[in-house]
Amino acid sequence: MVSIHMIRESFGWCTIINIGILLVVIIVVVLTRVPISKIHVKLFELSEADLSRSYFQFIGQYKLSIYILNLVPYIALKK
Repeated sequence: MVSIHMIRESFGWCTIINIGILLVVIIVVVLTRVPISKIHVKLFELSEADLSRSYFQFIGQYKLSIYILNLVPYIALKK
């Protein structure tokens, strides 16, 4: 049977793993912005400004999802 402790641990590990993925994505976007931008501009037929906005929006939505779906349940079960 699954206990509250196991569920809380799962949310904690999910938070850590997703924050790690977020950091990797941010590092990749920052370090390889020019080559990746060229590929994505051709692939999706977007302007540089739209693509930059899309990167920022993706990172923001992913971060918000981590907070709502992982961190908040972990904190709620911690109390």
